Amino acid sequence: MLLAVESLSLKEARRLALARAGLLKPAWTDFPTGGRGAGKRARAAALGVIERFGYLQLDTVSIAGARSHGIVLASRLEGFDTRLAEQMLAPGEPLFEYWGHEASWIPLTLYPAFAFRRREFKEHPWWGDVIGEHPKVVRALRKRLRAEGALRSIDLEGAGSQGWWDLKVAKRVAQALWSSGELGIRERKNFQRSFDLVERVVPDEVRSRKLTKAQSFEVLLLKALDGHGFATTGTLAATWRLRNCRRELESALKRLVTNGSIVACRIDVTGERAVNGWIRPMDLELADRLNRVRPRADRGVCLSPFDPLLWDRDRVRRLFDFDQVLEIYKPAPIRTYGYFCLPVLAGERLIARFDLKADRRAGKLKVLSIRFEGTETGRPECSEDEQAARTALSRFASSVALESTGW
Repeated sequence: MLLAVESLSLKEARRLALARAGLLKPAWTDFPTGGRGAGKRARAAALGVIERFGYLQLDTVSIAGARSHGIVLASRLEGFDTRLAEQMLAPGEPLFEYWGHEASWIPLTLYPAFAFRRREFKEHPWWGDVIGEHPKVVRALRKRLRAEGALRSIDLEGAGSQGWWDLKVAKRVAQALWSSGELGIRERKNFQRSFDLVERVVPDEVRSRKLTKAQSFEVLLLKALDGHGFATTGTLAATWRLRNCRRELESALKRLVTNGSIVACRIDVTGERAVNGWIRPMDLELADRLNRVRPRADRGVCLSPFDPLLWDRDRVRRLFDFDQVLEIYKPAPIRTYGYFCLPVLAGERLIARFDLKADRRAGKLKVLSIRFEGTETGRPECSEDEQAARTALSRFASSVALESTGW
């Protein structure tokens, strides 16, 4: 791989990451505004956020009052009603659901770029040749879809099951056909998916566009950099789960360097080895401008633990000196921070973690715990951090339409 020829300071890389993630002032981020409420302008702004990253990762957990995809949107769009996030995938919207970073909503413009994955997933990535093993179920499902239209997961025939890995056969077949591209997710209501024939979900003009695997890698790598600013090869690959394809990945990066779309770059860290990666020329200029600004540190915002800024733990540790952990799968007695903690961003620092629980019946957002970073007591070191955390909590409570109990 080519040697790094440009460099960023750690501060420049951090501020660039925040700007490209839409977590600084709009003037510095080129991010959509007008996201208040749940109307047309809010929907358009939300689509703009998804366009920036190229994906909006989905997750089922809603204990804090909204699922991750709603929290990600609300953290960028002040006043955004997270209930709108549950309605984003609908007929006519410029989104489709597929395996991106994880299961995600993705702009329709990227549909052709995943043709290689649909080919690779002719056999399901977890369950193998489900389609070949159950031809009668496949034929019956196709017949039902043609005759009845979209079917919810709950409508699929078969005996009940206990747990994710013991799904009834019809559901497995539907998911396998979706992964391979024969079916699409028409919409979600109450987070319940509706499967349909892909030609009734993705417009003909979109499905007719063809990209080679090499072209797809170039498109996806550039889109990943659009959301990251600077990124290592590992972070770029992880953005789209590009596994076991090192040669193709490196070839795509070389082509992008050759045509001037990206340049090799490094982050210089005092006392440590430089971190090598990639950046777009326009973002080198942006990083230089951001070096002369001061992000406001007293107005905090809660982030989803699956936020595009946070899922790469090594990157978060490098840029923010913050150990991003998810403790959902830990027994309660051995959790350090809580079940589903939302980190608090204040300016360019991650200062605290809220563990929240929504009580819809009472109309309350309960603060189960808050832990501030870098203190033995877990309390804020300064009034500015406390004010940022209170602002973050108030803003989050408003986005989920609940009254905060405070702490």
